Amino acid sequence: MPRKVNCGIDYDDGYDDDFDDYDYGYDVEENVKEPSLQDTIKRGVWRCSVCTYDNDDTMSSCDICGILRSPSVSNGTYDEKRTAPFKFDVPSPDDLVSNGLHSSAQHSKGKDKHGGIIFSKNLEINPSSGFKASDKSSASMAKGRVEDSDGRSVSNNLCSSGQSSSSLMPKERTDMVEDGSSLTHGGEGYLTSNLKNMTLGAKSGNSKDIKANSRAQYKPEKWMFPEKAEGSLTQLNLAIVGHVDSGKSTLSGRLLHLLGRISQKEMHKYEKESKLQGKGSFAYAWALDESAEERERGVTMTVAVTYLDSKRYHVVVLDSPGHKDFVPNMITGATPADAAILVIDASIGSFEAGMDGTKGQTREHAQLIRSFGVDQIIVAVNKMDAVEYSKDRFDLIKSQLGTFLRSCDFKDSSVTWIPLSAVENQNLVVAPSDVRLSWYHGPYLLDAIDSFQPSSRDFSKPLLMPICDVIKSSQGQVSACGKLEAGAVRSGSKVLVMPFADIATVRSLERDSQTCSIARAGDNVAINLHGIDGNHVIAGGVLCHPDFPVAFARHLELKVLVLDGATPILMGSQLEFYAHHAKEAARVARISSLLDSKTGKVTKKAPRCIVAKQSAVIELVLQESICIEMFSKCKALGRVFLRTLGRTVAVGVVTRIVEELV
Repeated sequence: MPRKVNCGIDYDDGYDDDFDDYDYGYDVEENVKEPSLQDTIKRGVWRCSVCTYDNDDTMSSCDICGILRSPSVSNGTYDEKRTAPFKFDVPSPDDLVSNGLHSSAQHSKGKDKHGGIIFSKNLEINPSSGFKASDKSSASMAKGRVEDSDGRSVSNNLCSSGQSSSSLMPKERTDMVEDGSSLTHGGEGYLTSNLKNMTLGAKSGNSKDIKANSRAQYKPEKWMFPEKAEGSLTQLNLAIVGHVDSGKSTLSGRLLHLLGRISQKEMHKYEKESKLQGKGSFAYAWALDESAEERERGVTMTVAVTYLDSKRYHVVVLDSPGHKDFVPNMITGATPADAAILVIDASIGSFEAGMDGTKGQTREHAQLIRSFGVDQIIVAVNKMDAVEYSKDRFDLIKSQLGTFLRSCDFKDSSVTWIPLSAVENQNLVVAPSDVRLSWYHGPYLLDAIDSFQPSSRDFSKPLLMPICDVIKSSQGQVSACGKLEAGAVRSGSKVLVMPFADIATVRSLERDSQTCSIARAGDNVAINLHGIDGNHVIAGGVLCHPDFPVAFARHLELKVLVLDGATPILMGSQLEFYAHHAKEAARVARISSLLDSKTGKVTKKAPRCIVAKQSAVIELVLQESICIEMFSKCKALGRVFLRTLGRTVAVGVVTRIVEELV
């Protein structure tokens, strides 16, 4: 497991330039006859639904007003429900062999010029972008629906002239495969599933036989479930977060030293080197801040990963940066957290600076941690020695911060408050010895860590591991590092590497720098792969089961909550999009509705903007496609974070993948 995790490119510079000049008001010339829709289709153009300008068919957005092209050529209207059935062509076996999948822009009934059957007017197949759903609903789809593997409605009504559905589609349906042969298959959603398989297979020779099956069909094997050995420790991913200079790295380094993870010889070395640079108080922090730049600046810049053992848990410590410039690193590095320690500086003025709405990171880190799905935290009120271990100061911090944590949906029963001093070693691994802390009768820090409830693991689901880092050796070997969110893997297993859809074989596994034969959900591992181009293994990608590929898309529907103090979000707003270890530039394509924050019901449709503390459903279009899943399918890959101008403005979940690339 790497010691440092970095999120990569930053999109702050020049980020808002692309969409500043859009003007949505245009004058239409009078006495000019508009071309008909049929003429438009014949010329290979599509008409903008806002300004009615006829754009070339190759353009994804209007050349005049910049509005994104609707998922298919239609009558220029936009259906808010977006639940229309599909329209697609199924080529004959001979055409499939000679020509492959082809796009259909024809609206006639019966057979097209390639011999394919047109099923409806509401879906197109494009070999480069996959399925495109139409905006226009069809009344003929009221009967005879099937669903694909992702639960989307697909019509099985045929519209060929003079032939009924029963005559063209027998009860035992036939799937077309790549070699033109046919297989009898009676399952629902067979057409979309097989077309998806063919497109995946076309991407890579190694992934030719990939099948996109429903997750309900997955049957785990016996070895995937852990056998609880007597005396074994449960793994706990623990994020250390808080405002800059609150003492996070010093607290982590002190714990490691007290528990024997850092030897006395190493500690003496850190003390000597820090004093030579005039930073004697940073000695424990240097155990985690290893880079020269971090030590020179005196701030953590990337997430440091280390390990310690308590009585109950094998703890993976994720020491996160607190400076506002490195919040993106904190997001991508601390997302695997099961629990967290929120470190507070008790010094006069420091706590207040951390709670400041514009510059303080205490509030933002608390909101982000809750958005990671963490509901158990320890509030470690550090540097109590600076206020003479004052009970009044501790109670003031507890009162003010406690109110804010409740507003972030933390329950009082899941929050533990501990006064301590990392520098003076008070209340860390044993009860405090200083008489000035005699008023405190709660648990010490290590005891509080043991009081966390273990997180549930998805052992019975297909393999899913977001890649947080990639290690390439001089011998050409490549290893993907990350936390297994679901399933299990062992040496010799075949895995699908997304987004390139390549099949690779697991050569070996490492957990906590130790070789192991099996890794299961919840484990942080480095998976050594062979049989794959090393350039196809990238941070932000996903390792998954070959038969259950993760979705790959750029057009998403989200349910978001705009954070307190954030600037309003408008249609066309430029944002930074974060999900698991992926980061991408994004644009708000549509604001569908505002939601009641308590009931979740729609309170207003198509609002002009979203302001602080409002919940809404929006559609987002990313600059490039990423590996993503709906929150209902996978929580880890369905959580998203939106930032702009150096601040997190909204958090949310993926509710629907509007357009998936296959």
